[in-house]
Amino acid sequence: MGEHVIKLPDVGEGVAEAELVEWNVKVGDLVREDSVLGAVMTDKATVEIPSPTDGEVLWLGAEVGDTVAIGSPIVRLKVAGDGNGVESDTATAKPENSPKADLAAVEEPARSEPAVVAKSPEPKPVSKPASAKVLAKPASSGAPRPEGERPIASPAVRQRAKEAGIDLRQIAGSGPAGRITHEDVEAFLVRGPQTAGTAGGLIRNNTVEDIKVVGLRRKIAEKMSLSKSRIPHITYVEEIDVSALEELRASLNKDKRAANGLERPKLTILPFLMRAMVKAIAEQPQLNAVFDDEAGIVHQHGGVHIGMAAQTPNGLVVPVVKHAEARDLWDCAAEVIRLAEAGRSGAATREELSGSTITITSLGAMGGVATTPVINHPEVAIVGVNKMMVRPVWDGAQFIPRKMMNLSSSFDHRVIDGWDAAVFVQRIKALLETPALIFMD
Repeated sequence: MGEHVIKLPDVGEGVAEAELVEWNVKVGDLVREDSVLGAVMTDKATVEIPSPTDGEVLWLGAEVGDTVAIGSPIVRLKVAGDGNGVESDTATAKPENSPKADLAAVEEPARSEPAVVAKSPEPKPVSKPASAKVLAKPASSGAPRPEGERPIASPAVRQRAKEAGIDLRQIAGSGPAGRITHEDVEAFLVRGPQTAGTAGGLIRNNTVEDIKVVGLRRKIAEKMSLSKSRIPHITYVEEIDVSALEELRASLNKDKRAANGLERPKLTILPFLMRAMVKAIAEQPQLNAVFDDEAGIVHQHGGVHIGMAAQTPNGLVVPVVKHAEARDLWDCAAEVIRLAEAGRSGAATREELSGSTITITSLGAMGGVATTPVINHPEVAIVGVNKMMVRPVWDGAQFIPRKMMNLSSSFDHRVIDGWDAAVFVQRIKALLETPALIFMD
């Protein structure tokens, strides 16, 4: 028997490292050739890592959320034959099932007392499955230490508590500086947790769940942090009467066949908004731009590439309707439907998820009365669609029911003045409230 070392392959031109977002195997698993071992994510795509051979997983070289350099060893397999040799930096890796190795990887001694933890030169082994979460056992009593304070205990004590299913935060330590000893753990097991009920029999829940931010969620967090830290936002909210637009939309949706006999896509409000934005941008092209703030250059685009912020099971993605200025109402609708499905299923390509020059964000029926959209960096504007609802509107003589909707739009105040932002939104308002204007050249 031999060992086969699998290194992180080249996952794209110019990519030097990737984030590990998923393990599909654990130490001890038997895998077949071409089995998917895990997946990594770059700025460009998510790439699966296949096994080049049959074997048994001996070692995993990273945890979910770690950034791994291209060419670094990530998996060791026990294989029939000689394998491809063992890398010197992984040859002495600790067994994955060692309790001490597990604790050394997950827990560090408290800083209040000096401790010596043996370290080996090999990459840190994965100490738990990728999907594992650190979940404290619910307790019925208040913690004997301030909330959020880390309990002080040796690795052996932590292992004993883990085996017994005890939350160390519920044990008062009798050692120096409140250190929890073996005797403290055993005494807690004997007496059990003290029930501290409240009126009506309600019990406190001191559960804390630690969830690592990885993959798409981390990318979203980084993008939002970049947008809010670098772009001074100005948000403009305007109320729009979409009663006439809704009547027109319902009428157009009744005729499902085009002149060529093909079935037309169902129209939502988004294709109308896209066409209105195209017309408004023709009058204010500075809104259709991206700002390279490091170079101090605004790249003003002729093509209107509208990003459609869409919620998926994995998080927020922004598929892009390219060249909306060259698409009619139904073509816009068909492309929105196609891209939304690709985004939800995870089938959207890098090209379909990049290149936007302005973005629409909508929460549909959950849109609320008003929002403060975050600009999709490095763009300079985003248009937010809020919930449509029937409201009483004064027509000069009486209140009449009208279908109303707010647009909440944000702009980069470094390059877009408040006046220009207001003119842009007011032009969209005029087009949506008199939708026949959308069809006029």
